[in-house]
Amino acid sequence: MRDAEAIYRTPLGAAGGLAVTGSGRQHARRAVTDRKLPSFAVVLVERGQGWLETAATGRMSLTGPALFWLFPNRVHSYAPNEGGWDERWALFEGSFTRDFVRLRIIAERHPIVALHHLDEVVRLFGKLHADLLDDTNLGQASAALMLHRIVISAARQASDAADRRQERLDMADIVETLRRRAMQPLDLAAFATEHGMSPATLRRRFTLETGLPPKAFQLRARMDHAKQLLATTDEKIETVAAMIGLDDPFYFSRVFHEREGCSPREFRARYPRV
Repeated sequence: MRDAEAIYRTPLGAAGGLAVTGSGRQHARRAVTDRKLPSFAVVLVERGQGWLETAATGRMSLTGPALFWLFPNRVHSYAPNEGGWDERWALFEGSFTRDFVRLRIIAERHPIVALHHLDEVVRLFGKLHADLLDDTNLGQASAALMLHRIVISAARQASDAADRRQERLDMADIVETLRRRAMQPLDLAAFATEHGMSPATLRRRFTLETGLPPKAFQLRARMDHAKQLLATTDEKIETVAAMIGLDDPFYFSRVFHEREGCSPREFRARYPRV
């Protein structure tokens, strides 16, 4: 995307609810500084890095693929890093914008939306641009529809990202809980119910988070604690086994050897306590 292209249109009086007044694309290299626009704008950064600065947010870094919203009559600045970025943009206005803001579908304090489905948004921008080129009543109406879909797509992707962040935070708490309880017996069904999910869902999400299913994670934590006890105490092997929640010292020794390639006694000999 090297050649700059821009279209500007005067909205039809009948458009009312939502009207696209401009659209373009370019490989941007220069900064936009201390600018105000009379209308809303959305800028799609397909690839590249840079920053955005507004009075509501201060300066924020930006990495494509992402888009950001600009609000009317608000001073803003933005710029790509060295090498530039590929961008598409659209200007829009109308009464529907009040609903977008009221419903927090677009937010002045959170203008940047990281995109996980870039192809969908690029397609919508492309259709919007083609509709605006058409310069007919139907074309302008269709361009407004595409803009509406861009707003909804960005909001959904932002919501999905927030949900994923919350899931990661939730799973981090669950992992830490199991780590604390690793020396206790694990009833996976009860543990899953405690955290509001099925055993299968817990196992799947836990494995995605840690690389291990819950039982294997628990066993690794037990063996790690056993190694600590072997290296730092003189406790008997059967006592170490009991301290990590395994009542059968022979089972403990077998599992330890399978995992570490040596017996508990051999491990202790390798790491004599100072």
